[in-house]
Amino acid sequence: MARRWRALPGALVVLAAACLTACGAGAGSPSSDARLWVTADFGNRVLVRDDAPKVRGADTVMRLVQRNAKVTTRYGGGFVQSIGGLAGGQRGGRPVDWFFYVDGVLSDRGAAQVRVGDGDAVWWDHHDWGSGPGSGSAVVGSFPAPFTSGAALACIPATAPACATTRQALTRAGARVESVAPSALGHGDVPGVLVGTAGAIRDTRVGRLLRQGPEGSGVYARPARDGREIALLDQRGRRVRASGAGAGLVAATRTDGQAPVWTVTGTDDAGVGAAAGALTQDRLATRFAVAVEGSDTTPLPLEPAG
Repeated sequence: MARRWRALPGALVVLAAACLTACGAGAGSPSSDARLWVTADFGNRVLVRDDAPKVRGADTVMRLVQRNAKVTTRYGGGFVQSIGGLAGGQRGGRPVDWFFYVDGVLSDRGAAQVRVGDGDAVWWDHHDWGSGPGSGSAVVGSFPAPFTSGAALACIPATAPACATTRQALTRAGARVESVAPSALGHGDVPGVLVGTAGAIRDTRVGRLLRQGPEGSGVYARPARDGREIALLDQRGRRVRASGAGAGLVAATRTDGQAPVWTVTGTDDAGVGAAAGALTQDRLATRFAVAVEGSDTTPLPLEPAG
C-alpha cells in the first residue's frame, strides 16, 4: 500500500502514541493480504503469526488485534494493558510496554487512529523501552515491506556485486527500484536502501547515524569509524561482542518522520555480500535488525552478557 510518512511530534510522544488504543470504525468489505504478528522481547518470542488474519474494511490496528488475539485495556479502554496475557509494566526495574509497527515503522499515532490497508504488515512487540527514544523506530522484520511498491537504492560503489544482489531482492519483493545518490535517501515517500562497506558509507548521513548507536539510530549495533569492526549491543545499548572480517549488518533507520532507510553493510566486501544475501522474508521475519556472518543470521539486540 502506498504510504505517506508523517513528521513525528517528538520521540517520547511517538512511543506513547504507539501504545494508545481504542475501538475502531464499523464493518466494511474485507481487506486483503494484511499480516498480523504479535511478538515479545524484540521479536524473539512469537505469540501470534497470522499471514491471513480476519480483517474488515474499516478495521483499525486496535480492532485487528482485538479480533485476532486476547487483549485487555486500561484507562477506559484507551491503553493496551496486555495481549495474550502479557502485560506492560516493569521488569527488572525497567519499563516494558507494547509497541506497534506498520510496514516496519513505529507508528506515530495511536492504534485506534491507524486504518489497516491492503497489504499492511502490522506487528506488535512487547519489549523494554530500550536505550533511548530512537530505539527501534524502524525495523527490518516486516520484509518485504516497506518495499512492496518502490525503493530508492544507493550503492557505494555502484558496481559492487552486493548492489546487484540487493536490487534483485527488492525486485522480487515487488519494488520498482530507482538508483539514487546516497544524499537522496530518507527524503519524501519512497523507502531507501544504502549498500556499501561500513568504511565506504561512514561519511554519509546514515553512516554517521549508525555510529551513534541506538540512542541516535535506533539500531543495536555500532560500526567502528574505520568500518573494520561492528559492535553488537544489548537492549540497553551495551557492547556484548564485536564482529570482524566477513561480518554484515542489515538494519533500518528513520529520522525526522521521513521514509525509512535500510542499510546493507559490513566490515568488508564479503560482509556486505552476506548481508545482501540475507534480504529474504525467512531470515528477517520479526527481527529488529540482524548481524550476518556467512549463512548465519543473529537477531539484534543481543542478550546481555552474562
